[in-house]
Amino acid sequence: MKKPNIKKDIIDNFGNRLRTRVNGLLIQDNKLLMIKHQMGNDHWFWNVPGGGMQFGQDAKENLQREFMEETGLGIDVGDYLFVHEFLEPPLHAIELFFEVSQTNGKLEVGIDPELDTNNQVIEEVKFLSIEEIKKIPSHQKHALFGRINSLKDVRIWKGYFNFGNKCIK
Repeated sequence: MKKPNIKKDIIDNFGNRLRTRVNGLLIQDNKLLMIKHQMGNDHWFWNVPGGGMQFGQDAKENLQREFMEETGLGIDVGDYLFVHEFLEPPLHAIELFFEVSQTNGKLEVGIDPELDTNNQVIEEVKFLSIEEIKKIPSHQKHALFGRINSLKDVRIWKGYFNFGNKCIK
């Protein structure tokens, strides 16, 4: 289903300001939980579950809320792994990555509450192997996932990264 003007909605809701985002790496059976977002004009973007932080909630609470909204899964938030800065005006985000584990729930395609119910971007939620992730074109996945050779890589990275992205065309 083609979204009316999803690119404009994304920029209106998330652009021209600095956002702090939390992201969770849920690995089960040597596969990583990923979400396919419809970004407009037949363009998709794969990333792990996560989203913007709300004032008054700490990072772990925000990540638990985002996981439930996007995937239907309850999680425990484990180790903080690394930070990635995404800077591609009009979008700018500081992204905190954590390892997470599932506690309850049933995997389902969720919603992004910042967007109108008729203009949602989440199209698919599923566990992908490293081989499946590598087959996704670079411009259709978070830049982080173009640089890993195994799921162990993301667990040992520490520090600050800025790989850039091309998520909106």
